[in-house]
Amino acid sequence: MRTLVNLTVLNKTTSLKNLHTFGIEVSAQEVIELQSQEQALNFFKNEGKQFQHALILGGGSNVLFTENLQVPLIRNSIKGIGIIDESEEEVIVGFGGGENWHECVKYAIAHQWGGIENLSLIPGTMGAAPMQNIGAYGVELEQVFEYLEAIDRMSGDLVRFYHADCQFGYRWSIFKGNLKDKYFISQVALRLKKAPHQLNTSYGDIRTILNKTEQEATIESVSEAVIEIRQSKLPDPREIGNAGSFFKNPYIPQSHFTDLKKEFTKIPGYPLEGSDQVKVPAGWLIDHLGWKGYRKGDAGVHQKQALVLVNYGDATGKEILDLAIEIQQSVKEAFNIHIEPEVNIYHG
Repeated sequence: MRTLVNLTVLNKTTSLKNLHTFGIEVSAQEVIELQSQEQALNFFKNEGKQFQHALILGGGSNVLFTENLQVPLIRNSIKGIGIIDESEEEVIVGFGGGENWHECVKYAIAHQWGGIENLSLIPGTMGAAPMQNIGAYGVELEQVFEYLEAIDRMSGDLVRFYHADCQFGYRWSIFKGNLKDKYFISQVALRLKKAPHQLNTSYGDIRTILNKTEQEATIESVSEAVIEIRQSKLPDPREIGNAGSFFKNPYIPQSHFTDLKKEFTKIPGYPLEGSDQVKVPAGWLIDHLGWKGYRKGDAGVHQKQALVLVNYGDATGKEILDLAIEIQQSVKEAFNIHIEPEVNIYHG
């Protein structure tokens, strides 16, 4: 081991198997853990240029490693939750970039702050949430996003990014585009509503569960419904390695969708308001081609959700990736649609 700006750095081959939800057996030569904004600022101010190629990892819930890392790994472990500002109707809450996302949702619900209950049980950390613009069941992070603070990895300067700066899109932000790998997100501030607030129960399964249990729609009951839906469809990474939805839902021109509808009469599509684009569920495309439940060695497609690729135990990252490519090719051949991975793939 060696010491680096008051940090203990593992200077030997370190297994990453327990640091990402796919559970692939890969290693890194160095792992550096940053536990406070002050520590991170000091690190990047003094060592940023030396570690400009290092990989930053949060909860490891949206990554696939296909081979051992040849670069250092930096873990975002910055914790802390606190009120930044509030009024009678709203509260702006700051969350450390290393906080577990679902624990932050639970914290908000416990304080009767609404806005992220539909995003319950999404794996990962707070720092990764705006990068991906996470979304589920009718809600996206950008709807509650106030700002984030991030450290320039080269200069060590602390920069604040507001909503417009982030260029949010569908599972997208500028941190996956022009600013990819250039900043370390240390804090995220969300604008949440004090109860009572308008709940989003537009997603059919949420309303079905609330009706079945005869529950009133509250922050708690909506969260519980979302958790029930997710647990019924998605495998627990603690039991079987996976990174949630592997592919994004594609958008195609209305004319293309109309042509597909003639051949595949049951294909679902959701028009994007204000454009000629239609969102097609990638899970339906994959399921229709018979991939659900497919297994080759220890790499497979989950039995209940065709969007989820799984590691049944000892699959390699390359085996998972090869399966993903096979699925992409079959969807392209059948529907002339390219489905893009939602998961970040690292090749060492």
